[in-house]
Amino acid sequence: MKILGVTACPSGVAHTYMAAEALSKAAKKRGHSIKVETQGSIGIENTIRAEEVVDADIIILTKDMAIKNKERFAGKPIINVGVGDVVRKADIIVAKAEEVIAQRVQK
Repeated sequence: MKILGVTACPSGVAHTYMAAEALSKAAKKRGHSIKVETQGSIGIENTIRAEEVVDADIIILTKDMAIKNKERFAGKPIINVGVGDVVRKADIIVAKAEEVIAQRVQK
């Protein structure tokens, strides 16, 4: 499964990057490819390209603040989660992403 994520938090510092790392580790541990863009206090890093969006199976976005350029994910399945939840429960969130994709395949 190809996962894209965007993490951002109100202060744009620690949780943004902690969430990106936790999500990356959880996805890789389960055998998925992942790229996580961070939208922190120093701007957007690890920018997701249009061709990556086309190839992605699912998008995971943090919802604690507005994600810039969110419209580029239109038509893709999206999971919106709190940045703190990503830090603490990344494994559960990746499992939920697997569930969402499995349900779409069954339809």
